[in-house]
Amino acid sequence: MNKVSLVFIPLLVILTIIYAAIKKKNAYASFLNGTKEGLGLFVEVFPSVMAMLLAVTMLEASGLITDIKASLKTLFPAINMFADITPMVLFRPISGSASIAVLDNICAAGADSFTCKMASTIQGSTDTTIYVLSLYFTSVGITKWKHALKVGLMADVVGITVGVILSLLFLK
Repeated sequence: MNKVSLVFIPLLVILTIIYAAIKKKNAYASFLNGTKEGLGLFVEVFPSVMAMLLAVTMLEASGLITDIKASLKTLFPAINMFADITPMVLFRPISGSASIAVLDNICAAGADSFTCKMASTIQGSTDTTIYVLSLYFTSVGITKWKHALKVGLMADVVGITVGVILSLLFLK
């Protein structure tokens, strides 16, 4: 598999050049135009991505997640798994990368643990709503997304709830 991946990209470039020659297109000019368009999109989207990364970093650094986990462990001492998946539930609607990092931390204790399976189910049954709204809506110029945010977060709550219920029913 490793050798295939080493050959695939150069082969793709060569095939693209051959295709451009057959169609009598200037592949280099097309490449430059695509790069210019990509750079323009990057300039449009970068502030939203940066703001999202800043928000996630500040939320994590503030210690709020740790405080919520401690409160849940105090309220529900018999059910520590809910405290363990709290960061996943909070970060999943905001950032896919942050929720993957949380999932990695949860599963580091044991990939076959019930908590890891539940977190994985939640990961697969929800989406990064706030990230999607800020990135994609901004890139196409949509500024009024109040209703989309409500529906997206409701869908996340339903996905998390169903993920927990299905985990309790089938994975235990």
